[in-house]
Amino acid sequence: MTGRLAGKVAIVTGASTGLGPVLGSVLVREGARVLLAARREELVREAAAAAGSGAIAMRADVTDEQDVAAMVAHAVDEFGQVDILCNNAAAPGQDRWIWEQTLENWNPTIAIDVTAAMLCTREVLNQSMLKRRSGVILNFSSTAGYHGIVRKTHYVTAKASLRAFTKTVALEVGPHGIRCNCIVPGAIDTDLYRNWLQRTANEQSVEVETVRAKSLKDVALRDISSPDDVANLALFLASDESRTITGQSIPVDARGYMQG
Repeated sequence: MTGRLAGKVAIVTGASTGLGPVLGSVLVREGARVLLAARREELVREAAAAAGSGAIAMRADVTDEQDVAAMVAHAVDEFGQVDILCNNAAAPGQDRWIWEQTLENWNPTIAIDVTAAMLCTREVLNQSMLKRRSGVILNFSSTAGYHGIVRKTHYVTAKASLRAFTKTVALEVGPHGIRCNCIVPGAIDTDLYRNWLQRTANEQSVEVETVRAKSLKDVALRDISSPDDVANLALFLASDESRTITGQSIPVDARGYMQG
């Protein structure tokens, strides 16, 4: 097998829809063997089949410690190691003003978007990366964690937390030869984004294109990323081409947000 990730093993969480299946396909294309995990078993199995012979699938709830431990153990049993972890699982929660916020909305968002990343990171370190003194951990945040979005305190808080988590993990694992970075997409052209456009257009009694144009008016390229755009950044950060990049949060959003 040839490719930029030849001989590597990856786990991708949240792999049933949206970005996850694309990540899986890109990693397999570049030579990695990949475990795709998600709660919706039928969909994640379809994603693994589409990714090709280098991919396997399993059902896992990444907010459950036992599921996470079993997920990583399955990857190690099947492939011998874990070299790359993509903490992609996420939940947007329900849109609520802060004065309407509930724990039923807040807690699951934090659990899926933040706590799950901690559990998955802990397990790949303990079951493979630390003893091999090698590995790459990729967290997936959102530019919402920079800008803030009204009615999204739960989601914005979760996504901002991932950047701080990334920095601290990078400091802790760096002496063990392991890197940790955070990918920060803006809008991604998936069903989740298109559903948000439609919902917002309905609420404002305007056309979907009006909402889309308004959301892009301050974006330099007047465009949004495709799942492939985000997956290509993940591929670079997972590969040895980025061997001295760690602890960084890197936007991929057509310049909706500029660092520096």
